[in-house]
Amino acid sequence: MTTDSTVKGPASYFPSIEKKYGRPVAEWKELIRSSPLTKHMELVAWLKSEHSLGHGHANALVAHTLAEDSGK
Repeated sequence: MTTDSTVKGPASYFPSIEKKYGRPVAEWKELIRSSPLTKHMELVAWLKSEHSLGHGHANALVAHTLAEDSGK
């Protein structure tokens, strides 16, 4: 049996997010957590409109942040 150390799920987007937008993922997570918005798609729309993120990148950041915050 081989082990696959490849990052999967939302975190797999993190290197390209940091490269494309010039901010560390921790900074994006801070922004998400400081937003008054709480619903997944509201946060995705906010990142897209206010910070010009693409849908996939915004979705990955929100999904990962909300999962962390809920303890999953």
